[in-house]
Amino acid sequence: MKLDILNTENKKEDLQISDSTFGKAFNETLVHQAVVTYLAGARQGSHKQKTRSEVRGGGRKPYAQKGTGRARAGTIRSPIWRGGGVAFAATPRDYSKKINKKMYRAAISSIFSELHRNERLVAIEQPKFETPKTKEMSRFLKQFNLEKVLIILDEMDTNLYLSARNIPHVEVVTVKEINPVILLRSEKVAVTPAAFKLIEAWV
Repeated sequence: MKLDILNTENKKEDLQISDSTFGKAFNETLVHQAVVTYLAGARQGSHKQKTRSEVRGGGRKPYAQKGTGRARAGTIRSPIWRGGGVAFAATPRDYSKKINKKMYRAAISSIFSELHRNERLVAIEQPKFETPKTKEMSRFLKQFNLEKVLIILDEMDTNLYLSARNIPHVEVVTVKEINPVILLRSEKVAVTPAAFKLIEAWV
């Protein structure tokens, strides 16, 4: 299949892309699994609450077992006492889930294929800036109706990144930074020809 390369000089250039990578059927179950795995892996899992054994104090029985008319108590750090420990305390844990590399790559390919079917995937010639120029970058995006876009490069271009950094709804990433969440939430995805080759080799 072919994609028209968008460039500032309005030259008509075609880019041949792989059918096996960008022409797959959308596998919703697999994509969902990849998204859940990615989001779970991003969780810190560093939450911590103290149990009754970890709260300072409470080593002495507060009052006699019998004769007070009150419910028996062995420590002031019981979960039912103010200042006591937490009954079912949260402890640090690892939320990450496992997904096979082939399944993850297949999910990425499935997402790219769906983006292409919905005309949300475009090929662009990478704009070159000698210095960061937000105005020029904004003009370039408006020229191709790409106000809300994810731009994927083969290698990070610092001037391009800084030019787009302050433009709302515009993100610049490399192929190595691609993940299912960032692809799905983007209104349009613009990929350079060099990045397309890397994606095909990876997926």
